[in-house]
Amino acid sequence: MRSPVSELVVHDDAVRANTAFFARRTGGRLMAVLKADGFGHGALARSVVEAGARSVGVTSIAEALAVRGEDVDVPVLSWLNPVDADFGAAVLADVDLAVPSSAVLSAVARAARAVGRRARVHLHVDVGMARDGCPSTDWPTLCALAREFEGAGDVRVVGVMGHLSCADRPDDPQNVRERLVFDAALRTARRRVLTPAVAHLAATAATLTGAGAGAGAGAGAGAVAGAGYVHRIGAGLFGIDPSGTTDVLRPALTLRTRVVSTRTVRAGTGVGYGHDFTATHDTTLALLPLGYGDGLLRAAAGRAEVLLDGRRRPIVGRFSMDMLVVDTGGDEVRPGTVATLFGPGRHGEPTVADWARWASTIPHEIVTHIGSRVARVHRTTVVGTDTGGTA
Repeated sequence: MRSPVSELVVHDDAVRANTAFFARRTGGRLMAVLKADGFGHGALARSVVEAGARSVGVTSIAEALAVRGEDVDVPVLSWLNPVDADFGAAVLADVDLAVPSSAVLSAVARAARAVGRRARVHLHVDVGMARDGCPSTDWPTLCALAREFEGAGDVRVVGVMGHLSCADRPDDPQNVRERLVFDAALRTARRRVLTPAVAHLAATAATLTGAGAGAGAGAGAGAVAGAGYVHRIGAGLFGIDPSGTTDVLRPALTLRTRVVSTRTVRAGTGVGYGHDFTATHDTTLALLPLGYGDGLLRAAAGRAEVLLDGRRRPIVGRFSMDMLVVDTGGDEVRPGTVATLFGPGRHGEPTVADWARWASTIPHEIVTHIGSRVARVHRTTVVGTDTGGTA
């Protein structure tokens, strides 16, 4: 069978190495966040657990059930669900549930009662994002209700969680304010006789910068007695450092395709819709079968490059839904030649960070946008010299 024209190579060894790094960094207190299909990298729950993650976090119940389908025997947390979600299915699959409100907690308790199982819940406090999580003003009520449901045998509060808003800026005073809010939430939970086993506030940036340090660290910081502080690491597992403070993480994706056709054009030839690019001299153009329909951001047009036949070459003209055009200058490139759009960067190819800069966005958006038309290929070693050349 011929290999696919376009493929997204997932370097499983890089994900494992990054996971092991964070497992060491956190003293083993690592929750691997695999939301959005593992940040676009696919099913990797078993890999990260084998590399040191002690639990897994996702957003929806559907994502959590998919992780359970990978046959991993660790806690799995789902933290973003509407009040009418299928909480019963989650409880039966031993999925932990985050609850940001009394309404959601009541729905979880009802579902648990209906299936005859106690639900494991993490109370979610909004420490300053004004996004998900229970507002501080409603937190005492949520804790009191959780205690009632614990007494009735419907739920067990196993965790308290929050999320920092400015963790990529460790000196921002907002981090101090939000840590104090989190510690106050933990004290309130203890006053309501709740004894969660874990507390988690820091994600990748906070773990790397230390912005989450101290929150929930001990009784003096207001931690619930016996609660262990866990780090939720998502982007970092895949080589993305939101804080820009380390160079030890390994990028875990290579996106490549093959040249469909080439043509020689005269100076003055316009390329693509609107003729945003016009050749200033006679040149050769190579056509690649990828476009914004595959998740490549049009905002990168006019700046983006690919590695083709051993050299960086510019993508010219607007991105089409299914096609990109590359200017190869005076070099003739044969159809079938491999073009690498991004990769680890070891062989001169652009990186995800390059694409994020070209599109004025963050690396997270680049890796999660690659669509299903691009085949996923899992590898245990880095691609190596096949980032260029002929397929």
